[in-house]
Amino acid sequence: MSLAWTSKLALAAGLALLPGSAWAEAVNISYLTHWSPETVALLENAAKEYSKTHPDVTVTVRAVPFGDLLTTLRSQSGGSDGATIGGIYDLWLPELARDKLVAPAPEVVAAEVKGAWPAGVVSAASVGGALYGIPNEIDVYALNYNKDLFKQAGIEAAPGTWDEFRETAKKLTKKDAGQQGFGMINSWAAGVVHPFASLLVSNGGELVGDGKPVLDSKQAGETFELYEGLIKDGSSEPSMATADANTTGPFLDNFVSGKTGMIIMANWWESALKTGMGDKFANIATAPIPVGPSGDKPHSISYSWMTVVNAKAGEAEQKAAWDFLAWLNGAKSGQNGASAMSDILMSMGILPSRSSDIEAHKGKLGSEFLAGYVSVLSDARPFPVVPGGQEFSESLQQTLEALQYGQISAQEAQAKAQADAISILERAAK
Repeated sequence: MSLAWTSKLALAAGLALLPGSAWAEAVNISYLTHWSPETVALLENAAKEYSKTHPDVTVTVRAVPFGDLLTTLRSQSGGSDGATIGGIYDLWLPELARDKLVAPAPEVVAAEVKGAWPAGVVSAASVGGALYGIPNEIDVYALNYNKDLFKQAGIEAAPGTWDEFRETAKKLTKKDAGQQGFGMINSWAAGVVHPFASLLVSNGGELVGDGKPVLDSKQAGETFELYEGLIKDGSSEPSMATADANTTGPFLDNFVSGKTGMIIMANWWESALKTGMGDKFANIATAPIPVGPSGDKPHSISYSWMTVVNAKAGEAEQKAAWDFLAWLNGAKSGQNGASAMSDILMSMGILPSRSSDIEAHKGKLGSEFLAGYVSVLSDARPFPVVPGGQEFSESLQQTLEALQYGQISAQEAQAKAQADAISILERAAK
């Protein structure tokens, strides 16, 4: 964070927050996240660094599982005793803002964010033109594949089209050895929906257009049929696909152990792969999403995370929270011109979204694994951030899982997905 931002924020808050100065009284703020203990420790270290120049502000970090994060935020944000700061998935923002559970950013914070982050990221952190927090991470999807399995199957390059993708998946499948060509995910909404959506936008389609679901399109129908074909010819086995938001379970285990040839996954799971594979992580490569028959080029779905401030927190706590977040995400809090937040994110293999952070970390972002993700950023398509978005995602998850297990056909899945989406989004918009 620049000194100018600090000074302006101090003025906006009505407090003199110069280095070493004291607040009118001691302030305790809390930060709710879903990060692992190792990452929480990094955030706690950053908070201690902040406290060296703000000794009257105490920052406490609390972590809950991803599956409990939204419900915890909602249940506790109704009063002043809830977490002061929360890390949220941008899909949740419209309803949190509608219910007045999160506070709009002060003007000085909004001005800094609009100048230092890409416009698309800023848009995802805004509702009705108002910014509601500071973006931190951006996640995109790419094809991950096992180079050793490719070599064993005589495959020289990653598939670039859906026809090549189907053929590659067949070649990688060895049923007698318990090996699948392409691994889908089930039991976790984003894990099920985002790879499907990345294939859809790489086929020229979209989930929502002008605020209305468009899963009845030709492009969507072709994407449902692609999934159905991979299941029917045995290239993807649902029993190998279970995962949770931490990617633990058979989905990760089968890829790590060399039982899955290809998957479509986000950049943030690099740390899980490295932990599970050790030296064998060098066998993993990334490539753009294969392009469908109606598509023009590879595209990935993108989504972002942000930090928000509890609208029900006390005035002093809100002011301290915005000041801490401004520092945490500012260009002077981390190493070599990076923000402390970006240093934390990069420890997990997560792409920071602030433009100066991308530049500061360009060395690591040029690694063989992450470079494949950075290369798709410019052509990524944001996951639709609309009221009812979480329910819409969970409904589509259930439909895709029914398709995976052969309970419905591709045509039935498409019709059900569109009908359910219309009902959910229309109800949420009222």
